[in-house]
Amino acid sequence: MIKKWLNLTGLLLLVLLVTTGFTKTHVKQFGRVEGFHLAKNEIDTYTVAPAAEASKEIKELREHYTLPYTGKSFVGFKQAIGIKESQCLYRLISSYGYMGKYQFGKSALQSVGVYNTDKFLHNPALQERAFKALLSINKWQLRHEIKRYSGTTIAGINITESGILAAAHLAGAQSVKNFLRSNGKVRFRDGFGTTLKSYLKSYSGYDTSVIKANPNARVQVN
Repeated sequence: MIKKWLNLTGLLLLVLLVTTGFTKTHVKQFGRVEGFHLAKNEIDTYTVAPAAEASKEIKELREHYTLPYTGKSFVGFKQAIGIKESQCLYRLISSYGYMGKYQFGKSALQSVGVYNTDKFLHNPALQERAFKALLSINKWQLRHEIKRYSGTTIAGINITESGILAAAHLAGAQSVKNFLRSNGKVRFRDGFGTTLKSYLKSYSGYDTSVIKANPNARVQVN
């Protein structure tokens, strides 16, 4: 009787193991990021592989490819900023009113020629153009600082052009000037606690040579 019961238990465990082994993915609802809310009527659904399976797939990709879409390229720079700002969600609005993948404020949008915020939120291509335009303006405003401080070390951070541009996106060009000219003594922290110093460090060493300094950069709103 005991032997029969053990055989039955083993069979049930085998069935359970086989059936769960065929569960490839599960659905995860992305509803809210702390401090942010999605634009009206937007709920994004992602199909996510189990952790072990995902790790295996990532490992296999790394064995065959060398980060063809990120690395230290300008594309990598954009994606790194986008992930930090909004998890790359184009229709995200922060509790402070910053919008889109790169979390633009209204004044920043207006500086690059965008006045319709609803259209901006629903147009990823427009957001990408706006980001490049703002980088061009910041690069012009910080051209002397980029030339003077790139390659130096301030507050333990290796200063680079991409780090300066990233920090300007967070805090504005003047805040970056204040930090660099004071040798790191004048600092900045936004409403979420993110520091200018962290952006200088996290986004250093990217290739932002594609961005041309232009004080009058504007986007074409289609």
